[in-house]
Amino acid sequence: MIYRRSAKWVAWDKKENKMYHYIDDKDFLKRMRSLCSGIINQLVQRINNDSVMTVEAHLVGSGAKNLETQNANNPVDLDYNLCVISTHEMEINDGREIKEYIRKQFNAVLNANGWGDCEDSTSALSTERRHFTKGNSTEFSIDVAIVAEEKNQWFRLIHQKTGFAAYDRYYWNEAPCSEGLSAKVDKLKKYHLWPNLRNAYLDKKNMYLRRQDRNHPSFNVYIEAVNEVYYMNFH
Repeated sequence: MIYRRSAKWVAWDKKENKMYHYIDDKDFLKRMRSLCSGIINQLVQRINNDSVMTVEAHLVGSGAKNLETQNANNPVDLDYNLCVISTHEMEINDGREIKEYIRKQFNAVLNANGWGDCEDSTSALSTERRHFTKGNSTEFSIDVAIVAEEKNQWFRLIHQKTGFAAYDRYYWNEAPCSEGLSAKVDKLKKYHLWPNLRNAYLDKKNMYLRRQDRNHPSFNVYIEAVNEVYYMNFH
């Protein structure tokens, strides 16, 4: 069983030396990933069974395992990319319509599973926090970023808020240096360089944490780590 918790917000405490680490509780990780991925799979099925658009979803890291991090004992965010493959009844450039449609579909799935509505942030749809009542009681939540790939480049849907919903701006922001990402990841896996990628990814997350830089979402950090390891070994 899981309990619902209040909306998430974690303050930075300069007095504590908090650092990211990979989650080593395999049982907790398996249960959390199973629950959250089950909800995301329901979202994908619900959207794809409609006639509006076609999507697929992956944990950040192209669906690869073992990239889930935790900052000290803070709650865990599972980051998913919901990739828009095609749209049938709306224009891909109509970011407001796309995000509102996905938000409503996500809320329907969450409510059906006993979760509250998601929060529409600038670059993701974020759920409330939950925790298991047995075993590891670490709080966790789901963050869903809406992304699209075009000409081997990745783009993330951004909702720039103004304080007046009617004037909010929605746009596709290109993920820096994302060209050929999938091919690079495949090559790193082929040559057994995934451990190197994990090290680079963790180092970069902690670097941005120390800088209190909140402008680098997990997917962008992942892209940076992939490029660093790729060019270090193949250039």
